Amino acid sequence: MPAAALVATLGLAACTFTEPGTGRSRSGENTLDRVVADQTINVGFANERPYAYRDRGELVGQSPAVQGYIFDQIGGIELEPTMFEFGSLIQALNSERVDVVTAGMFITPQRCRQAAFSNPVYVAKTALLVPAGNPQQLSDFQSVIDTGARLAVMNGAAEVGQAEGAGVPDGQLQLVADQQAGLDAVKAGRADAFALTSISLRALADGDSSVEVAEPFVPVIDGEEQINAGAAVFRQRDTALREAFNAELAKLIRSEKWLELVEPYGFTEDERPDPDLTAEQLCQG
Repeated sequence: MPAAALVATLGLAACTFTEPGTGRSRSGENTLDRVVADQTINVGFANERPYAYRDRGELVGQSPAVQGYIFDQIGGIELEPTMFEFGSLIQALNSERVDVVTAGMFITPQRCRQAAFSNPVYVAKTALLVPAGNPQQLSDFQSVIDTGARLAVMNGAAEVGQAEGAGVPDGQLQLVADQQAGLDAVKAGRADAFALTSISLRALADGDSSVEVAEPFVPVIDGEEQINAGAAVFRQRDTALREAFNAELAKLIRSEKWLELVEPYGFTEDERPDPDLTAEQLCQG
């Protein structure tokens, strides 16, 4: 699927940056200064409903809605999207092909070692997509273990680590590239279930009577409940950009505007994050 792209190649040091699309150096300017000056920011997405996806050529979803609003508040900045596989998004960010990940990505300690997250934009429970009637009565990762069911998980998604951490054997796990591949695996009988957020799976299963979404659950690893909190993702050095984003996000989370932006994509008050929950807390695990 084609996607618009403005490639920004930034120097590793703060002294040299490249102007998007030109190759001309703009010495001494950080990413926040650049995107405010250019009125655009390069964003990476993974075509995952309802977080960020193409609809009639336009980038839509919960993440573009929230990030588009926040970057507009920061300085009238518009999103310029490029699509990647989900598992390649942080690599695209750190290789400077994009300036922020717009994909509803969960904050996890492993990812925090590779990139910097905004504070949570939403929270969500995990669920299993199963064949209609849920023939194996699957409800959570423990039920997958107990039945020996084959579980599809999306490459690069938090559910991979959660399933492994919960004790699902490698032999029961199947990596799939994206949402559609997970749905196809269940429908074709190659997998007994597909693990993802309940929000994603409801959108994926909408109108398809051959599958259903089991009751959402909170994953448990080593006796600890796992908080699924999605956020914008930045390069670790782009502190000014992330802080500007967090300042606007703090106001948005406490306002009615947050629900207005995300409700069209299936989000409710249940997915509004605690304003006091921070990325730093979640990065500690």
